[in-house]
Amino acid sequence: MQANCSQLHSPSGAAGTEDASASQCVQTRLTGEASCLYSGDVHIQINSMPKECAENPSSRNVRSGVHSCTHGCVHSRLRSHSHNEARQPDDTEMESGDHGSSSFSEFRYPFKWLQKGLPYILILGVKLVMQHITGISLGIGLLTTFIYANKSIVNQVFLRERCSKIQCAWLLVFLAGSSVLLYYTFHSQSLYYSLIFFNPTLDYSSFWDVLWIVGITDFILKFLFMGLKCLILLVPSFIMPFKSKGYWYMVLEELCQYYRTFVPVPVWFRYLISYGEFGNVTGWSLGILLALLYLILKLLDFFGHLRTFRQVLRIFFTRPSHGVAASKRQCSDVDDICSICQAEFQKPILLTCQHIFCEECITLWFNREKTCPLCRIVISDHINKWQDGATSSHLQIY
Repeated sequence: MQANCSQLHSPSGAAGTEDASASQCVQTRLTGEASCLYSGDVHIQINSMPKECAENPSSRNVRSGVHSCTHGCVHSRLRSHSHNEARQPDDTEMESGDHGSSSFSEFRYPFKWLQKGLPYILILGVKLVMQHITGISLGIGLLTTFIYANKSIVNQVFLRERCSKIQCAWLLVFLAGSSVLLYYTFHSQSLYYSLIFFNPTLDYSSFWDVLWIVGITDFILKFLFMGLKCLILLVPSFIMPFKSKGYWYMVLEELCQYYRTFVPVPVWFRYLISYGEFGNVTGWSLGILLALLYLILKLLDFFGHLRTFRQVLRIFFTRPSHGVAASKRQCSDVDDICSICQAEFQKPILLTCQHIFCEECITLWFNREKTCPLCRIVISDHINKWQDGATSSHLQIY
């Protein structure tokens, strides 16, 4: 009886063992597949089933359920992955939008700060203007005087023989009177000393004092050489032809720029040397070093201007011609009409490209161009600047 009971219980024990082994196999497979799923990779693996799993039909049923669950999980993961890929461009656009909004917000805060601080900035600006009202008003006056005189001189040079002698004389008196009045107003500062490389009596310990001295001196030098151009305009054409006047204008302008380059040197040198006003060795050493660097840069500038001035002098003395005098037959071939002024030829010049122009017309043309007005062939290897009587508007403050 006991034997029968043991026989009856033995299959159940064996079944329990098989179920335990089957559940262990299923758990092992689930763990492996779950790791594969969570890693984001899909692996298809064909392996021989363990014997204890293969011999047990119940384990096969469990295995089929696991496979169905696994396939369902895989399909769901694939769908979610494709959905994430579909949403990726939208996320990118949202990120770019967020980046643009963040960059806009970075500019928005300084703008708000300026907007809030604008009244205070205006108050400080008005205070600064009131402190330097004399220098600002004088600078505006000198600038307008220069613009008016420069434009008037260029117009008179363009008119050639038809220029107004009265206008030229008025410009000369106006420039001379402006310079004398300026120096007389500030005679206590002896600003005219800087014209001959001396130091004015003004104690220029600040940066603004240096700009005051250098700026006034630069404008006065421009007025001086513009007055010399007015004197040349007053010379009759039979004494000095128009072409010769153009060369004189060019030489005067180059000489003016050359002189203006070195006039500020003593003023800046004294200001840089006095950098060590605290009396310590470091301050004096730094001041001497800055002054030496300034002198080295001015020497380099000196050699550059010297090369340009030598070229101008060579042109002034050699006076290269752009062509030869044209004969009457050559002028008759083009109906005796200049294509620039649309009038009859006056001292016709035949260029190397066989085009004929008036001497004065082509001279004015080559003051700004290098090519022929008609065929655009290069005739001159350089541009004769400043032959139109213009003055450089560059402010030489260093």
